[in-house]
Amino acid sequence: MRVLVIGSGGREHALCRALRRGAQKGTHLRLFCAPGNAGIGEEAECVPLSATDVAALADFAERERVGLTIVGGEAPLAAGLADEFARRGLPVAGPRREAARLESSKVFAKDFMLRHKVPTARYRVAASVEEARDILRGGEFGDAGSPVVVKAEGLAAGKGVVVARDAAEAETSVVEMMEGGRVGGEAARRVLLEEALAGREASLLLWTDGRDYRLMPTARDHKRVGEGDTGPNTGGMGAITAPGVLDEETLRRAVVEIVEPTLAGARADGLDFRGVLFVGLMLTDEGLRVLEYNVRFGDPEAQAILVRLQGDLAEIFDAVARGRLGETKVEWSTDASACVVLAARGYPEKPETGARIGGLEEASRVPSVQIFHAGTARAEDGSYLTAGGRVLGVTAAGATLDQALARCYESASHINWDGMHFRRDIGRF
Repeated sequence: MRVLVIGSGGREHALCRALRRGAQKGTHLRLFCAPGNAGIGEEAECVPLSATDVAALADFAERERVGLTIVGGEAPLAAGLADEFARRGLPVAGPRREAARLESSKVFAKDFMLRHKVPTARYRVAASVEEARDILRGGEFGDAGSPVVVKAEGLAAGKGVVVARDAAEAETSVVEMMEGGRVGGEAARRVLLEEALAGREASLLLWTDGRDYRLMPTARDHKRVGEGDTGPNTGGMGAITAPGVLDEETLRRAVVEIVEPTLAGARADGLDFRGVLFVGLMLTDEGLRVLEYNVRFGDPEAQAILVRLQGDLAEIFDAVARGRLGETKVEWSTDASACVVLAARGYPEKPETGARIGGLEEASRVPSVQIFHAGTARAEDGSYLTAGGRVLGVTAAGATLDQALARCYESASHINWDGMHFRRDIGRF
């Protein structure tokens, strides 16, 4: 079987590792990853193509007779990769461009939730700084001292959401996004202003072929760069899966109130959604609320989730692509799991690159640990160098969450480079 994974981060490394691990005995799996990274090169043949060069990727898949393509990130989906692959008859596990707007346009997603009665925070949309100021000063989200969430409408690589402490900070964030180039491009052509919800967060992920679905273990990620949930938001500094993230009754309500109405709404709106749906949840005193949709695996949630998968990942994604998920059994270990992200100095604003990474061999010897590369490159002497903000994801499973975390931190203690930093309180917030 020939499988192409699209992307270059820790999530894609975890996908490649799980595909390789789950391949059935006697099955020859030829695995490609475009563009991949230095660590992924140990699992797959890296293809030097941009993840958003849709035509070139489709040409490659045709030329190499790829039987299944798995899309890691959101940008290729927003660029219409699944549409082009489907047009050429190439099996792909990922939603079409219009369905991907559930992530690529926060306004589209909020209007979808409102239309299909999916519980979410109150919101307003502003097309200019002046309109946003009028909304913020109008008292709709409380007085001037009340927190407000400001979101760029489009994809912003983790930099498009600010939880402002008050209206003044919210106004500053709007100006930075819409006029100051904080997120770049067209991402902040409009901004979304939301009430700030209070409660615990959880990430509920599932595979769907548009009709049937299979839930994954519920996860919780840690967005803030600093311990105690301080500092700016990042792409994610760590993630956990454990029974305590969502109890059985809350999970049942999430399925009935959110998952099933979302999938039914997508069908009603004619959205061709085949892939991974990620639902960001807030558990408030008033009930469950949807913070956001993503149309792919989270990163680093994928790392923590996939180490618990038992079975053939390619078979699951193939069933998603071909509309046969209802015939497919998905099994998980009963372990808890954790992923701790090791980041470069300056992340998330201006990460330093080019530092030599030491200790990987010793770190990999810790039992039940898997180390996923997110931002690495190979030096001429074969050693690894930092090549991004999030560099490594140290991941482990264990009978308990404490055991999984202890293994992660023991492994991380062996790794070093100039400027390395990570949170030591993953799973505690």
